[in-house]
Amino acid sequence: MNDLSFAVPLWVWAAVTVGIGVMLAVDLIAHRDNHVIGFREAAIWSSIWIATGLGFGLILLLWQGAEVSSTYYAGYLIEKALSIDNVFVFALVFSFFAVPDSYQHKVLFWGVIGALAFRLVFIFIGAELLQVFFWTAYLFGAFLIWTGWKMAFSKDEEVHPDRNPVVRLVKRIIPTDPTFHGVKFFTHINGRRVATLLFVVLVAVEATDLIFAVDSVAAVLAITTNTFLVWTANAFAVLGLRSLYFCLAGLLRRFRYLHYGLAVLLAFAGVKLILSETPVGKLPIPLTLGVIAVTITVSITWSLIATRNQPAEGDGRPAETRANGTAGGDGESPPTSHQPAATSSHDKGTP
Repeated sequence: MNDLSFAVPLWVWAAVTVGIGVMLAVDLIAHRDNHVIGFREAAIWSSIWIATGLGFGLILLLWQGAEVSSTYYAGYLIEKALSIDNVFVFALVFSFFAVPDSYQHKVLFWGVIGALAFRLVFIFIGAELLQVFFWTAYLFGAFLIWTGWKMAFSKDEEVHPDRNPVVRLVKRIIPTDPTFHGVKFFTHINGRRVATLLFVVLVAVEATDLIFAVDSVAAVLAITTNTFLVWTANAFAVLGLRSLYFCLAGLLRRFRYLHYGLAVLLAFAGVKLILSETPVGKLPIPLTLGVIAVTITVSITWSLIATRNQPAEGDGRPAETRANGTAGGDGESPPTSHQPAATSSHDKGTP
């Protein structure tokens, strides 16, 4: 597979990675009191993370030129669009386990760290496979097309976080108390160290994102196999995931047709990846950017127009789950009132 190739010194990799770590630290310090994050605060932080991601593209423009910069932006946009679907599933997990708002930031913070780690591993493995074995482009392409089809036509399948194999395995291996103990992931009960329900929620979020990481990395690899560009596009898109959740939590019900747009993007990425190993070759980056921008704009606009008379308040959680305090439930079969009002638009790897 022919692709962009430019020298990235080790110190640049280190600087970018350290910079990402610093931004995560700033985010943690800014929310160390685990307060309930409102829309205004979330919108400010989302703007900061988006500005940071777009600003990095400008740095690439000055450093390596327009082709490298536009390739990064194409990867960043598709990752940002797919991250909206992450938000749907996170809202469902939080609703299912009745997680109070004041606890959610800590779960999402550690969820972002896990997401970055998963993506870094998949990026290097996926890029190496595509470079060494040309036929893996067909496998990845077919996987993305299948994922897009599933996303478009399996919208109404219910998601049950407690049935996730990873969650079940953790609860079998680690002694677990089925209640919250503040923002603690572990606590001591009768002299025994046990995991709390919040740790189970974190495992559910991480297990969900593991599935997302596979298709999102594959989608960016369809644009470029340059590991530096794939990593930075993923990293800067994922950094704002926590703030994006708190920004969109009250609007999720209005994104009724977004999953169709995301399905189109995944299928397009799959076709693009397959064509890269045929006489047609790689599709031009301007065309890729155009398809991504138009698809996202149309699907979101279509959703907002169709739901313009629908209230945007709430995210499917009952009022008591949004309160600041200890939630009940045992994590196995929560009360009926704690079930989400709607299912996710993303059903892969039922979390």
